[in-house]
Amino acid sequence: MVTKRTRRSVLFMLPAILTLLLPALAAEQAAPAYQPVQQYDPKRDAAADIDAAVAEAKRSGRHVLIEVGGEWCGWCHRLDDYLKAKRKLNALLERNFVMVKVNYSPENENEEVLSRYPEVAGYPHFFVLDGQGKLLHSQDTAKLEEGKSYHARRFKRFLNRWGPPKPEPARRKRWR
Repeated sequence: MVTKRTRRSVLFMLPAILTLLLPALAAEQAAPAYQPVQQYDPKRDAAADIDAAVAEAKRSGRHVLIEVGGEWCGWCHRLDDYLKAKRKLNALLERNFVMVKVNYSPENENEEVLSRYPEVAGYPHFFVLDGQGKLLHSQDTAKLEEGKSYHARRFKRFLNRWGPPKPEPARRKRWR
């Protein structure tokens, strides 16, 4: 049975409860959404960018695709144009990977962060990390090229192979 006294107690406690909960709710809403690094910028902190991408990959169940290159790199721009034109391939990439571009140029070779990974033979170059930041694969993108562009099936195979594992399909029960 709810009495006047119970109602007054609840009304008295409500401001105190809200005072405790509002800062937590505000902090949760204030946390900025992950912003993918889509430019080769020598001024960026590549280590922090990779850490943020790993955190987002862990949160979203994806892998990280690090693309090493530079504004000077013609094949890097071809890759960007290719992915813009191939919508299904780009959708597959975005569904399975958190993308982060790491600059390599005379202004900033990002030696410290790139020393964590195998040597890069050419540009652009991919490194695939899991949601814990563990290196899964190093990929020379020349193997994905065809002529003056990229090969759609090879690229799709790469994305499917190194994306996160697919969930097991639900098995139907057999009725006897």
